[in-house]
This record gives sequence, structure tokens and C-alpha cells, in this order.
Amino acid sequence: MKRTSKIVFSSITSLLILVVFSGLAFAQGGEAEAIKTQGLASNYGLIALAAGLGIGIAALGGGIGQGRAAAAALDGIARNPGAAGQIRGPMILGLALIESLVIYALIISLLLVLKVGA
Repeated sequence: MKRTSKIVFSSITSLLILVVFSGLAFAQGGEAEAIKTQGLASNYGLIALAAGLGIGIAALGGGIGQGRAAAAALDGIARNPGAAGQIRGPMILGLALIESLVIYALIISLLLVLKVGA
């Protein structure tokens, strides 16, 4: 199987698992029905789905970005070993910035999930 087809297959499988099991995670009891009749809990499932998809897509994008950045830096070092010191610093800075975006997505997802829980 080609690499791209493996990525697509694993992404679709993860999405299906998320959709199938998210309903079980947010099963409601009797008191939740009383809240729902008041109209306060109408979008909780969508908010939870958005939080899960948001962090999943952010982690996927961050992993791909970090992999490409590291591969490009190692390729540059392999072509010119003398420039390793000049490549390493900007590479680490770039990886830290990519990781900070993933952490930002995690914070937003946690805020959404806490909105569901409150």
C-alpha cells in the first residue's frame, strides 16, 4: 500500500471511530433530559465533535509539518555538513513554533470541552 493511501485510510478510520463512539461518550441520563428541554444543551454533541476533530487535525498537521521541517534540515546537513550549526538553530525554532500552534489548538479544544461539561 502506498504511503498516501495509508494516511488517507487511517484518517478515515479514525474519523469513523470518533463518530461511532462519540455518542456513547455523551450518553445522557434523566437530569440531562430536563436541561435539554430547557434548550440549554442542544449543541453539546457538536461542540464535543468540534473539539475532537480540532485537536486531531491540529496534531496531524503539526506532525506532518515537523516531519517535513526535520527532513529538510537533515537533507541540508547531509548536503553540507559544515552548515549543521547554522541549520540547527532555525530548525529548533521552527519546530517550537509548530508545536506552539498544536498546543494552542489543544487549549481551544479543552475550552470547548469544558463548555460542554459546565
